[in-house]
Amino acid sequence: MARPKKTALPDTTQAIDLTAGAIERLTCRTDAKAQAFLRDTKAPGLRVRVTNTGAKSFVFEAKLNRQTIRRTIGDVRAWSIEQARTEARRLAVVLDGGQDPREIERQQQVDKAASKAAAAAQAVTVGDVWPLYLAQGKPKRRDAWKPGYRAGLETMAAPGGVEKKRGKGLTRPGPLYPLLALPLAGVNEDTLKAWHDREALTSKHQAARALMMFRGFLRWCSARPEYRKLTDRDAGRAAAILESLPSNTRRTDALEAAQVPGWWSGVEQLNNRTASVYLRALLLTGARREELAAMKWADVDFQWRKLTIADKVELLATLPRVNEFVFASTGKAGRIADTRASHASALKSAAIEALTIHGLRRSFSLLGEAAGAPAGAIAQVMGHKPSATAEGYRPRSVDALRPFLERIEAFILEQAGVKFDAAAEPGKLRVVA
Repeated sequence: MARPKKTALPDTTQAIDLTAGAIERLTCRTDAKAQAFLRDTKAPGLRVRVTNTGAKSFVFEAKLNRQTIRRTIGDVRAWSIEQARTEARRLAVVLDGGQDPREIERQQQVDKAASKAAAAAQAVTVGDVWPLYLAQGKPKRRDAWKPGYRAGLETMAAPGGVEKKRGKGLTRPGPLYPLLALPLAGVNEDTLKAWHDREALTSKHQAARALMMFRGFLRWCSARPEYRKLTDRDAGRAAAILESLPSNTRRTDALEAAQVPGWWSGVEQLNNRTASVYLRALLLTGARREELAAMKWADVDFQWRKLTIADKVELLATLPRVNEFVFASTGKAGRIADTRASHASALKSAAIEALTIHGLRRSFSLLGEAAGAPAGAIAQVMGHKPSATAEGYRPRSVDALRPFLERIEAFILEQAGVKFDAAAEPGKLRVVA
């Protein structure tokens, strides 16, 4: 049989010793199929594929379980013939072992994608997720955080470096700020223990409060599918950390009846009129400090002698109007923010060693009991749910609460040595001579 001329088109029906010239001359008839194959004699399974557009590539073709397996090796311009033969022989070995090279490649791609995703997940920091927590998180059984707690979260994670509102100099970073740079997946018992020990050197109680807040963040992360596998929910509950926390002694500070006159007098003599009225209103209403501070004139109903604090109603205490807030201030918030300094001054003049602002709320409860008001009525005024045992879940209306509140108010004012004649001049207090 005569050898074909070097310029002749390769016969695609016969296997040949592939050469660069044969590959170059290989064409696919446009009136035939969309592609044609030229087989190699040296590497079984190796072919050169040419399409009717002239594109050429090395491919590997063989049978596995009586099914044709075809896999593209690469463009003839990028691969040499020997490189293509080597790859074809490797694929033949894989196929001889009963494996499909295509499935192996697909699995490798899946593994690579998973590895890439895992690496990206490992790179997620606490600081990346923290803003989402502030925007979407919420406490248990509540629709949203209280404004004070939300502000506390922001302060605890603040970077610092801004001018102090009181005193000179710049603010320090919040206790949680160092945690923002950590990978979320790297937050564990050891990292939290090291962080807590450092922060406790500055303030044990601040470090403990920051830890409680961060535990809420970990709970939130563990409840979200995208962060669940990255989160060690129990990292903040490790025994090594809990052992170093300061004792959680519940505060019980409150005014005794004998201390009310001195306290009232000291508060009444404060130069800051707003702070003076605000502190006395706390004692007379039993309201939470933030709720009372945020109260607006729109919440006050003078006609029906009631006011709305959050979702609770209390008796009216007449106060001067300055802006929309009852307890107005010239500060950025437009309302009173911190009366601790004023309160400390009043306590000093009254010779009372220690009494927190929240202690005034406890004082209202204790003095209300001394006045003879039912525990359930006091609880409802203070915003607590009615007791199932003592009250049988019987919520009282504002009108039903008013007599008890008037009794408590009268008792407190009596202890303070102040006479309140609402009939003669509503809102007018005068000291009993």
